[in-house]
Amino acid sequence: MSLALDLSGKKAFVTGGSRGLGREMALALAQAGADVALVARPSEALGQTAEDIRAMGRTAWTFEADMGTPEAAEAICQTALTEVGTFDILINNVGGRRVNVPTEDLPLDTWREMMDLNLTATYVCARIIGGAMIKAGRGGRIINVASINGLIAGRGIGGRHYEAAKAAVIQFTRTLAVDWAQHGITANTICPGIFATEPNMKWKRTHPEIIDRIVADIPMGSLGDPRDLGPLAVYLASDAARFMTGASLVIDGGQTCL
Repeated sequence: MSLALDLSGKKAFVTGGSRGLGREMALALAQAGADVALVARPSEALGQTAEDIRAMGRTAWTFEADMGTPEAAEAICQTALTEVGTFDILINNVGGRRVNVPTEDLPLDTWREMMDLNLTATYVCARIIGGAMIKAGRGGRIINVASINGLIAGRGIGGRHYEAAKAAVIQFTRTLAVDWAQHGITANTICPGIFATEPNMKWKRTHPEIIDRIVADIPMGSLGDPRDLGPLAVYLASDAARFMTGASLVIDGGQTCL
């Protein structure tokens, strides 16, 4: 491995780290040498991902929380800082569309709940985990996972809170990049297209027409493999990306080219 991509001695905080894209990014960071704190709701998957990281000879911590509840997100960030110390890498990955409801029928409470999951959780972790990076004075890396739906509107699907929140994540990341560059902290966004994650496989079973229509618009002709995000996360977390900040990196099989 290139020395610039070596994450040995680094500590990462990954939300939604038990499965899907979060799991693959956490595993990739560990393979590059980082120790990883995984944050997710209680599940067997959380413990399994931690064991997989420990099998690489790295340290893994697990923290159980519903990051869609701002107070719970704040509490778990503070707990992690107390138990682990300052982190060098923050990956805000938690999120999801979850509901397929047209805007005209979407209850206000659901809108707020989904915005907390997809946007407020990112802000909370950036403020607390990123704020600790500033105080430590040794720089850091923030990677916020948005979506191509922060750039384009999906067709034939409701839940437009998702597009709104992910667009806000992209712009919030740019503000962090500008504000925190003076502290040696970079902030970048990954904008995935549709990947073969557990929620999307559920959508494929319950709403196959939606997934089939999306795949038909992807030049590469398939869903993405979650493992494809790992190397990108390692790059953004590493010294190789020291001069990249405020960027939004699309990984979507060419879908947004059309």
